[in-house]
Amino acid sequence: MSTALSVNVNKVALLRNSRGRDVPNLLDAVDLCLASGADGITVHPRRDQRHIRFADVPAVAAHLRAHHPGVELNVECEAHPDLIDLVLSVGPAQCTLVPVTPGEVTSDHGWDLPHEHDALVPIIATLKGAGVRTSMFMDCEPDQMALAAETGIDRVELYTGPYAWAWGTPDQGRETEKIAQCVHAAVGAGLGVNAGHDLDADNLAGLRGLPIDEVSIGHWVITRALWVGLPQAIAELRAGLKAS
Repeated sequence: MSTALSVNVNKVALLRNSRGRDVPNLLDAVDLCLASGADGITVHPRRDQRHIRFADVPAVAAHLRAHHPGVELNVECEAHPDLIDLVLSVGPAQCTLVPVTPGEVTSDHGWDLPHEHDALVPIIATLKGAGVRTSMFMDCEPDQMALAAETGIDRVELYTGPYAWAWGTPDQGRETEKIAQCVHAAVGAGLGVNAGHDLDADNLAGLRGLPIDEVSIGHWVITRALWVGLPQAIAELRAGLKAS
């Protein structure tokens, strides 16, 4: 199967916000990502709006519909009523629910199931009722995949941080095997599989042959683009996906 590449443009928004104006322009970045080979766009609004602002979400959604029909928008967010209302107002192709710890630098853990099951079920049902494909951010623990399926979710997004950090170390084999076990457990539970966090052009190779629907990559794309430009950075990821 072919794995789609969704580019997370949060870091473009973070750079824009640091200056207080509209440079770099987020929609220009979206256009360039797609022209360079990205399959979709991801945004992750947070309540502190430190990168993607609430107003960016409908702007990106409208831009995609007008200029890139058929390109999927994935909105990652916590299960907070204000953010769920934002998602429902926009109607993206996919919403990825991500647990948030106040003060965290970035997402660093998946949902705690079955503890958070009852809180998630009605939110997932509401999103699916509105025609939004649902995904949930999960730690790479195979026995959690069946529990995720019990919430009614469509997909899981595997948290690949530990896998990415282990790449090139003695732990690489162990973490790669955990990814494989999780993917097969998720598929066996009837779920689609996404993956994301610190993936790059090199460590994508460890996902070779796995039935992963989509990878979401943002930080590496922008940091790599500082040296080689955004089109080349995305081309390197496309090459990595072909190898995987």
